[in-house]
Amino acid sequence: MDAPTQRTDPAVSPDEDTSAGTQRSADTRHRVALVFGGRSDEHAISCATAASVLRALDRERYAVVPVGITREGHWVLVEDDPEALEIRDGRLPQVQDTGRQVFVPLGGVDHEWTWTGRDGQVHSLGEVDVVFPLLHGPFGEDGTIQGMLELADLPYVGCGVLASAAMMDKHVMKVVFAAAGLPVAPYAVITDRQWQRDREAALEAASALLFPVFVKPARAGSSVGVAKVERPEELEVAIEKARDHDPKVLVEQGIDGREIECGVLGGRGSALPRVSECGEIVVSGGHDFYDFEAKYLDEASVQITAPADIPDDVRDEIRRIAALAFEAADAEGLSRADFFVTPRGEVVLNEINTMPGFTPYSMYPQAWAASGVSYPELVDELITLALERPLGLR
Repeated sequence: MDAPTQRTDPAVSPDEDTSAGTQRSADTRHRVALVFGGRSDEHAISCATAASVLRALDRERYAVVPVGITREGHWVLVEDDPEALEIRDGRLPQVQDTGRQVFVPLGGVDHEWTWTGRDGQVHSLGEVDVVFPLLHGPFGEDGTIQGMLELADLPYVGCGVLASAAMMDKHVMKVVFAAAGLPVAPYAVITDRQWQRDREAALEAASALLFPVFVKPARAGSSVGVAKVERPEELEVAIEKARDHDPKVLVEQGIDGREIECGVLGGRGSALPRVSECGEIVVSGGHDFYDFEAKYLDEASVQITAPADIPDDVRDEIRRIAALAFEAADAEGLSRADFFVTPRGEVVLNEINTMPGFTPYSMYPQAWAASGVSYPELVDELITLALERPLGLR
């Protein structure tokens, strides 16, 4: 860019100018870009996750560059202010367009990020050492930002392109797990073409499952657009609701069982993945299942117990399958594995989430806390894994 460059230390307010050269030579901390918000329906949840991570980061070890992505897809430099990003009194936060547009260098040598104000003047954010994508859902958790960061030769937290994309698509995920011999629930997939071409055939395929069933957008999370359907005649409305979020829909046979989850951390180097204690979710207060409102707006209706009160053999099987699922997906960094445990003790793998809910009250951090790993330690370990991971094909 030809505009004059004015440098800014990313560890201070973006409105405060300083000398990046001086700061970089004196500051030995790793520079971490937190990227959050995004274009998906889980924008607000991503903001809440960022608030928690901002609070947890050790500022003596890390200089933070907070980058928000607006709902329209603009990358902007935002204030390092966790309170502005929290869910409070039912208010869902969102990234506002600050007018400070962030640019990421796409090249293997230059890692200096910049931002441009409304006046067109270019400011430096210095070099970024590692990116922590705190994005949930499409256009972030699904391999898109991971691909961009691969092109930029930038280390980043979490799974790579393939694992992120495959595990975001609940249909592809089940295909991968079934091929690996892991237990999954019966399901039917309805693509946009199938729905447009022969709606009756699609409904007939879904109706062949045992009811109740769950109708889900294939590529969404946080239970957005999910409906529990008790009778075949309710299917069409539920499918249309799911299609508001994704033209591809998964209809999954309901499993009568307890909801048990556990966290997975990638191993250092070539070591095996590490699996946390198991946790259980029990939902009350009129919620048929662990839906969006129960997760984020009605905390009193949800009870998370970690460690879960389950037999040792069931716990061992869940943790075994969680590690196998992580490796079958070629996952890296982290995942949360979700299971159903039937009254007969059968374990069914529901899904793994490559960027799970990550506030201190979410299951993933709670399961690790029950395993002796605190929230700040978890954040630090994820960044360490990202910095140690080689770039390029691996």
